[in-house]
Amino acid sequence: MNEFREALEFLLDPANWEGTNGLWDQLVQQVLLTVTALVVVLMVGLPLGLWLGHRGRGGTFAINLSNIGRAIPVFAVLGLLSLGPVGTATLGPYGRAGMATLIALVLFGLPPVVTNAYVGVREVDPEIVEAARGTGMSEWQVFRRVELPLASGLVANGVRLAVVQLWATATIAALVAGPGLGNTITYGFSNGDYQYVIGGAILVAAGALALEGLAALVERRVDPMRRVRGSGHDGIVQAPEIEARPPTDTAPKTDTAATRS
Repeated sequence: MNEFREALEFLLDPANWEGTNGLWDQLVQQVLLTVTALVVVLMVGLPLGLWLGHRGRGGTFAINLSNIGRAIPVFAVLGLLSLGPVGTATLGPYGRAGMATLIALVLFGLPPVVTNAYVGVREVDPEIVEAARGTGMSEWQVFRRVELPLASGLVANGVRLAVVQLWATATIAALVAGPGLGNTITYGFSNGDYQYVIGGAILVAAGALALEGLAALVERRVDPMRRVRGSGHDGIVQAPEIEARPPTDTAPKTDTAATRS
């Protein structure tokens, strides 16, 4: 309990947030690593998964990519890349270890994005797709106006999963002298000072929760079916009911001399 209280005091001390390699500096490094890896993952994985889903091919590749991503230890990839000719010691904000971390994060973030994009498009009702084609839509229009909106919920879920994984995994960059909040945690372990360990872990956990909440909001906003369910509407357009009216005699009444007689 004392270690937890000391960790809070460590985080609330402004002096620990200032200077080179302070908490603020490490936080910016970790955010930069996560955002850069996410942008690369989205630029590479999202078009690939959506295209495979639309074409209906490459399912084995998408599923196996996810399995391979789970099977390969990220730390092993990170260790190999940090020893290889990747990056330079002065490569912008990353450096050699940061660049190796970035590549490992991209490899780790691709499987959920590719797999969810592929499965999301493939799970669109084929009858809806054929009906869209039957109206004369081109393949691009079918994808953009039918498949992509209906698959957006599952696609956003894959991005949400990747964001949290990337943020949490970026912490291990410190194990190969890379940037990020992992430096505070490893420093605490090396010196037996657990206020650093617990304080760094609190920041990583808080960042993961914040990203999870933000991603959930984005997912809710881009999913059209979730908005329909949230509005209490079942999504089915009902034909308006027409109230039955009693028949009325619309024939013109004549009051002629012949009828009176």
